[in-house]
Amino acid sequence: MLDIKELRKEPDLIKKKIHTKDPDANVDIVLELDEKVRELKSKVESLKSQRNEFSKKIGDKKRNGEDVTALMNEVSAISEESHKLDAELNAIESQFNHELSKLPNIPMEDVKISLDPADNVCIKVWGEQRIFDFEPKNHVELNEKLKLFDFERGAKISGAGWPIYRNIGARLEWALINYMIDTHVENGYMQWMPSALVREEILYGSGQLPKFESQQFRIKDDDYNLWLIPTAEVPLNALHSDEIMDEQELPKRYVAYTPCFRREAGAAGRQERGLIRMHQFNKVEMFCFATPESSASIFDEMVMGAEKILEGLGIHYRSMLLVTGDMSFASTKTVDIEVWLPGQHKEGKKSYYEVSSVSNCTSYQARRSNIRFRKGTEKPEFVHTLNGSGVATSRLMVALIENNQNSDGSINIPPVLRKYMSGMTKIVPEA
Repeated sequence: MLDIKELRKEPDLIKKKIHTKDPDANVDIVLELDEKVRELKSKVESLKSQRNEFSKKIGDKKRNGEDVTALMNEVSAISEESHKLDAELNAIESQFNHELSKLPNIPMEDVKISLDPADNVCIKVWGEQRIFDFEPKNHVELNEKLKLFDFERGAKISGAGWPIYRNIGARLEWALINYMIDTHVENGYMQWMPSALVREEILYGSGQLPKFESQQFRIKDDDYNLWLIPTAEVPLNALHSDEIMDEQELPKRYVAYTPCFRREAGAAGRQERGLIRMHQFNKVEMFCFATPESSASIFDEMVMGAEKILEGLGIHYRSMLLVTGDMSFASTKTVDIEVWLPGQHKEGKKSYYEVSSVSNCTSYQARRSNIRFRKGTEKPEFVHTLNGSGVATSRLMVALIENNQNSDGSINIPPVLRKYMSGMTKIVPEA
């Protein structure tokens, strides 16, 4: 949530910045509603003050044995008018908060202004694209003999976009998750295991609602109003909602593995088979609470943490600083880390796919979730929140398989994963 006080101070500047992310964002209606709210509050306070004055006069007259009928009628009329204005104020305030919640966070000054993702800036490249001495296969083709995933049975059980991991594929997926968790814990992150179902206000707090309601899954139940999480960022952000932390507690570095659920996979990924886009995928998420002074350095630390995962696996990647129009709703600055997928490249599709997105959300989520900290005896202020995939395994699995394939269809297992797979060094096609 944006700070309405800052929006009042520099409406034109902030409106211009918001429109670099979302040209359709309606800033004017927020300012109009804010003006109405303040006007109504002023009227309500004035009426309450008048009522108090009349009440005092009534008390004085009663003590003197005087008639107070006229004054009582005045108080009754004021109370009636006050109740009407209160109801109007509540309705306008609700509309104001709804419209304010739909405004995205404003980008930082060092973020390139553009609405075109093609303008994203490459800030780092690690490793090189592998040169094959044979015709490489994509992960779906490799799976025909490796039998790591079962797309048909997944579709039979849940529909398209819900593949099942089987046998060595399931073990390899679990090895990736364990490797990532261990690496982040070694880097000072505390591990959590949050719920995959959350209340509506928790999704609101992280910025998923109301704007992205159509992309979320929710359960139909008369007793519960719960939603499936699109990322562990959602419950991790909520851990300290409505709390005031001491400055000495910050930064807090958290990591969690969860399945993630997103509706957009079906429509957006019709041309991208297999594990590229799914309704359910696994992800290890980094999440940090920081002071405003330290959030920039924590952001850089988190980017390096995600990069370290890929470097340990020996997978070529590039890190991209996203332009304003390609950043997430709640972010002020985002770096996406993309891996090269030779199978997609072979088919003439995108060659690089995001496996990690690291964002600094400054105080945006904290204001929605009321997460604050206090410096000594000073007035509490909002923390900064940061999130980053550390990383998402479905596309990482694709990169792992396609980049480590051999001409006979077998897959070399990176050394860092072998201890999680009973020392196995290679995955060979099933007989």
